[in-house]
Amino acid sequence: MPEINPQRLMNDLRHLRTIGQYGTGVIRPAFSTKDMEARQWLLDRMSAAGLKTFMDGVGNVFGRSPNPGRGILIGSHTDTQPQGGWLDGSLGVLYGLEIIRALAEDRRTVHFAVDMASWSDEEGTYMSMLGSRSFCDMLTRDDMERAQNHLTAQPLSAALEQAGLTGMPTTTMDPERYVAYLEAHVEQGPHLEAQGNHLGVVTAIVGIRTFRLTFKGQQNHAGTTPMEYRKDAGIALIELVHDINREFTTLAGPRTVWTIGYVHLEPGSPSVVPGRAEMLLQFRDTDDKILDALESKTIRIVEEAHKKGPVDIDLAAVPPQCETAGMDETVQVCLAAAAETHAPGRWIRMPSGAGHDAQILAQRLPAGMLFVPSIGGISHDIAEDTAEEDIVRGCRALATATETLLRHPNPV
Repeated sequence: MPEINPQRLMNDLRHLRTIGQYGTGVIRPAFSTKDMEARQWLLDRMSAAGLKTFMDGVGNVFGRSPNPGRGILIGSHTDTQPQGGWLDGSLGVLYGLEIIRALAEDRRTVHFAVDMASWSDEEGTYMSMLGSRSFCDMLTRDDMERAQNHLTAQPLSAALEQAGLTGMPTTTMDPERYVAYLEAHVEQGPHLEAQGNHLGVVTAIVGIRTFRLTFKGQQNHAGTTPMEYRKDAGIALIELVHDINREFTTLAGPRTVWTIGYVHLEPGSPSVVPGRAEMLLQFRDTDDKILDALESKTIRIVEEAHKKGPVDIDLAAVPPQCETAGMDETVQVCLAAAAETHAPGRWIRMPSGAGHDAQILAQRLPAGMLFVPSIGGISHDIAEDTAEEDIVRGCRALATATETLLRHPNPV
């Protein structure tokens, strides 16, 4: 099996962290100056590894093997949350680079074709999984025109122009090129560490549904407006959140989660009754029936609250929604065998509670994911970390699975 170079892998991961470093984490949101600097650095590293490299019109970075024949595509992302962890996404991208180098250094595997990608805006600064959606030809012109920075409202088109990508062609997948897509990632949760396991073979990735709720009342003086005369958008929001939390509990499965991740009151003064409020509701599960039930319940709660008044409430889906995705059974078998080789008895099959580019690629290719533990289950925070021995072990396991898939595309 190919032998990765642990020191080379760790050096690359640590260097990438310096681009946009913030404490022990990274600030590198999509299409920012630091994001584009990281993409250029990656292009240089891939070129040095003998790959044919390019960046496309939505910022995807590709490294293509010069070897002919069907191959494996390995990818993830290097953009981050506003204050993100140093391994979220970057781990999977640099696993791809290290595996390509390791295969090229072994005469038994030097002929294998392995390509790699760093997808743009997986984190959803403008649109979640923008790059992988583009690669899979799953974006419309309307999708692109509607997309904007959820914090600054900057249109995606302006961000692409600022990043120097306007007019550059986009790239779509040639399915005849690939046997499978592989992605490795930190777990971003507590399950592996809590159970004493070193690797997780992903069975399915959650569907994610996001909704924007807008409350329209009447702005008024907080001291002179009697309670019975108020149309308080803030109170209406709080009451509806309480109803959602209570009702969702009766519908939830063992891994269902829901989050109110954004709340805004206008004008935001303690002396003014809020005349307008807004919130974002998101829920996740790997079971489409549960997601459908939660969506139906949300619609009913909003309709009843709107009818009751005195505040008008509007509900709108935030596109694009992320559908659930099962990982390919054959790829899972290869990943499981590799996990047993490198972490005998210390690995599990598990669903992913986070969204990943793999759920987009899975709609076009056989896809699989491998997880390594997150210390304390922390991610989307600068405190995110993974033990070095787990990082190295994960790369070895993914390299073994890659070789197996290339030698025996149908191992079941």
